[in-house]
Amino acid sequence: MFNNVLYFIVVLLVFNISSQESKPEGSLGYTLFLIFVTWLALAAYAQWGFRRLLESWRKAGDGDGRFAGVYHGLLLRLSISAVLIFALDVHLFSLRYWLQAIPGFRTFSVLQGSAALGLFLTYLSTIWYFAWPAYREIFSADFRRWAYVASNVKFNIPILFPWIFLTLLVDLASLVPSKSVSHLLNTPQGQIVFFAVFLSLLTVFMPPLIQTWWGCRPFPQSGKVLELEAFLREKSFRYRGLLQWPLLEGRVLTAGIMGVVPRFRYILVTDGLMEALSVDELKAVLAHEMGHAKHRHLLFYVLFLLGYMVISFGIFEISFSLLAVQPFFMKVLESGEAQGSNLFYIALSLPILATMVLYFRYVMGFFMRNFERQADLFSAATMGTPRDTIGSLEKIAFLGGKIRDLPSWHHFSIRQRVEYLIRMVSDPILVRKHSRFLRFSIGVYLVCMVGFAYLLYFSPARETFTLRLVGKVLQQQLAENPGNVDLYQNLAMVHHRMGRLKDAVEVYEKIIFLDPRNATAMNNLAWVLVTEESMMDRERGLRLAKQAVALNRSPVFLDTLAEAFYVNGYTEEAVETIQEAMSIATENEAYYRGQLKKFKSSPRDRT
Repeated sequence: MFNNVLYFIVVLLVFNISSQESKPEGSLGYTLFLIFVTWLALAAYAQWGFRRLLESWRKAGDGDGRFAGVYHGLLLRLSISAVLIFALDVHLFSLRYWLQAIPGFRTFSVLQGSAALGLFLTYLSTIWYFAWPAYREIFSADFRRWAYVASNVKFNIPILFPWIFLTLLVDLASLVPSKSVSHLLNTPQGQIVFFAVFLSLLTVFMPPLIQTWWGCRPFPQSGKVLELEAFLREKSFRYRGLLQWPLLEGRVLTAGIMGVVPRFRYILVTDGLMEALSVDELKAVLAHEMGHAKHRHLLFYVLFLLGYMVISFGIFEISFSLLAVQPFFMKVLESGEAQGSNLFYIALSLPILATMVLYFRYVMGFFMRNFERQADLFSAATMGTPRDTIGSLEKIAFLGGKIRDLPSWHHFSIRQRVEYLIRMVSDPILVRKHSRFLRFSIGVYLVCMVGFAYLLYFSPARETFTLRLVGKVLQQQLAENPGNVDLYQNLAMVHHRMGRLKDAVEVYEKIIFLDPRNATAMNNLAWVLVTEESMMDRERGLRLAKQAVALNRSPVFLDTLAEAFYVNGYTEEAVETIQEAMSIATENEAYYRGQLKKFKSSPRDRT
């Protein structure tokens, strides 16, 4: 399941980063044809790969269990292929544009995303369809093909519940007339706070919905079930229910726990695991799940997701700034062409995807593996001996397809888990050592995340760092393209925002020399000359402001001209000009009203 969580996160990221406002060159029929062809290619690859795997398994037999690892490796490659095909659908086949053309879909992004996720789920279902024969034989699973596919779909859909609810709330919030709400949700800080509150609520109240969706039911009363319930009471563990988990018709050997609040906490056990293990081994499994609850691992997972958001938003802004000043992408964005815009957003998604893979694989994966180890140690300590915990792991490894040495990014292999539990016999304080190690690791993580959050969102050094980085890139590009006005324009803006007004003026002068009709450079230079005492040149500032407005009568340029009139003593002209700016402006109304009030309340004599 953890791999699929990452796949869906990547798919949502790819879809949400894309921007397709202009109409693509191809028709809707052309897009559908290309999507169908790539789906056929995926189906052919899946059928060929699993057929070869099954033939190899039948020839070699399953004595060493290595084919379980081969199966999971093939499933991984195919799933990654599905993600790449989905990226093609979005960025090259204009999937988002055509979804937005459906009535109501542009207003509600939850509809766009759900349709896109439905397509990706179709790709995964195709893989599961062709995986079934190999899965049935390698893992000795006795159920029908469509039951296997349907069970996988049903199992994975709850991954999307938080996203569906969150996106729906954001869509509804965007319909609220209040600009303050929309502004808050459009800032990284606002989105992180909103997501943190919402995810915390979901962590509490989502388990009842998920267990209902999966069709979990209380176990029929039996001697084994009664003993397990008595064991939980004996350990004073509070929970809502011990439920049958019908994952893949209950034949998978696994268990799990959901919920941080006892009232909404459920322990899930499959029928296959209930039948395969002895009572004491099942108690060890329950103790393992109790360990996750006692050590609040689920709350830490919420924290790690928030940590990823902190990093990803920061990486997005820095990447956007760096890419947007590249000459190739500057021309691409100015052209407004759909394919060019897609190339920009593909490039923008790459560093974010790389960050996501590294974060989940190495940061969150590190904690997940060690949380499992902590739960194993808790189980052994609760049982008074690691014997039953080891026995349950060994049986799961053998009956699950001889997967004792199967590696995983989010679990240590069963061999590693067993060996660590054996060490507990000779080193009784191992439980405390591991707990101290995890507390120290979490402390380091929190310090790093707080530091990142401060640097990326609150520190003055954050904008300075980004601007310096962009400035260096622009200067390198200007060394290769000394006549590129667009690069000079961006460099001037960087100097201006950093307060390097002398450098900004020099660059604005260079732009006007290269392009005497560049209204933006004229306007910006005029603003510096009429507002900065150390660089004041009122008369030239007024001339430049008039030239800029003659080329482009925008509210921003009119505001500069009004300021130039004002500092030169032409109060009446300043009032008339700022009133014209206010009449055509669509934002910053409060600023323009302030300018008008200043001009009216402080009449000046012409100098």
